[in-house]
Amino acid sequence: MKIANDIRWLGSGPRCGIGEIILPEVQAGSSIMPGKVNPVIPEALCQVAAQVIGNDATISVAGLSGNFELNVMMPVMAYNLLQSITLLSNATRIFTQKCVSGLKANEERCQEMIQKSLAMVTAFKPAYRL
Repeated sequence: MKIANDIRWLGSGPRCGIGEIILPEVQAGSSIMPGKVNPVIPEALCQVAAQVIGNDATISVAGLSGNFELNVMMPVMAYNLLQSITLLSNATRIFTQKCVSGLKANEERCQEMIQKSLAMVTAFKPAYRL
């Protein structure tokens, strides 16, 4: 979820976002923002991550529900674990194929952000010897 969200934010734009990377176009762009590429693949991966987090919570609660050597919740634990494995393997494969492999740096925007960075001021600060 962290990586997908970072890619989504770094690809936001074209006017008011960060826009440091160019996302591959997977579907038609925004109807209200010309030039915008909707981050549908990163958003889908975030949804998968949310489902897996929910599955993990279910597995945790089911694990707490065992009594002595018997846990009647084993079927739901197994189901959610297998579903999570399937979801994550499919989603990461699609994320790699349809998003990560097509990412490009927006060199013009990156250069603009460097020029506006306050860190550039440190190059002009005189060096002092002690």
